[in-house]
Amino acid sequence: MTLDTTQLNRERVFFDAGQTLWLFGYGSLIWKAEFPFYERRPAHIEGWARRFWQGSHDHRGTPQAPGRVATLVESPDSVCQGMAYRIDADTLAPLDVREKNGYLREKVMLHFHDGSHAEGLIYLATEDNAAFLGDAPLDTMARQIATAHGPSGANRDYLLHLAEALENLGAQDEHVSALAARVRSIKET
Repeated sequence: MTLDTTQLNRERVFFDAGQTLWLFGYGSLIWKAEFPFYERRPAHIEGWARRFWQGSHDHRGTPQAPGRVATLVESPDSVCQGMAYRIDADTLAPLDVREKNGYLREKVMLHFHDGSHAEGLIYLATEDNAAFLGDAPLDTMARQIATAHGPSGANRDYLLHLAEALENLGAQDEHVSALAARVRSIKET
């Protein structure tokens, strides 16, 4: 089951018209930024952990065989590393469509490597959205990711591209690393 959150996000305006804003990417937005931006900077957010608990019925899976993609879960002592983009507010319209399967815009504080910080947006899929899958044993999640395919390609590619992007950032994420290792050990179907 899916919920198109496009219209909901267009009502979640946390910025002034004409203003640029920061968008924090923690999943495919790290390595697949197919939108215009003024600036791109490594950043992190605090109190959140990246987890492959969101179902993908529209990009990396199908309604019959959903894939698993990244979302964030509250985790007080965690730091989630990713990429921040300074964008025009108009850029959010196509991103709302890209993130329509259960993700909502939320405000967060971004921390940059130079010690500065700024308020920004994330797209967050919480447990109350229709596509949320939640936790499962790592081997179960890895099998699902290794076999799911959707209009945007193989779910395994999403995970492995993310693992590589995090490695290139020098970011440690045990959840992503463990899943990637398990998926690499499963023969592609």
